[in-house]
Amino acid sequence: MKKFKVKIEPEALSDIQEITDWYNEEQAGLGKRFQKTAIKQINSLSKDPQIYAIRYNEIRCVVIKKFPFMAHFYINDENNTVEVLAVISTDRNPKIWQEKTRNY
Repeated sequence: MKKFKVKIEPEALSDIQEITDWYNEEQAGLGKRFQKTAIKQINSLSKDPQIYAIRYNEIRCVVIKKFPFMAHFYINDENNTVEVLAVISTDRNPKIWQEKTRNY
């Protein structure tokens, strides 16, 4: 089984930072927990990203465990890279996902 390189796009990194900041305001230490969980979950995509179903336009999603967020990603088979495009709340309208990832 081939391993994939995980690349978190700048927009997804800023999503993670915004969510982290929001959780830190809600409860001390919660943001750090979210960030650790999100990064761990995203890094796990290096092993077997194809197990996640395509949701729309070749974009797949992985749920961030214990948090109502999903990381939206694309598998680039040409260079064995998983490109994380956005981290979006599961409560938000799915059209937002398509808006944020429309260049893929």
